[in-house]
Amino acid sequence: QVQLVESGGGLVQPGGSLRLSCAASGSIFSINFAGWYRQAPGKQRELVAAMSGAGSTNYPDSVKGRFSISRGNAKNPVYLEMNSLKPEDTAVYYCYVVPSNGGDGYWGQGTQVTVSS
Repeated sequence: QVQLVESGGGLVQPGGSLRLSCAASGSIFSINFAGWYRQAPGKQRELVAAMSGAGSTNYPDSVKGRFSISRGNAKNPVYLEMNSLKPEDTAVYYCYVVPSNGGDGYWGQGTQVTVSS
């Protein structure tokens, strides 16, 4: 069973940037899907960045042009670059990876991102 651990969250001023990492306890050599989700207090978890196994990406309008998902290596399978952060981006961010060797996907435990002056 692979465990994922996010890092890189924290407190940042509006307009700032953060880069989130997703580290795997095992090795994930190829993926069917990778995504970053966020959940703000009192709201449902939402997808903010997605990447297919072929490398195509997709973003909701709320983050398009500001967030960028990228593929890493087997131990750090996916990253999220976040620029021009806004207070409404404040949430706990989770990575989710579906390996291409089958089985269910893996969730991380989340990392807090707070955008405030």
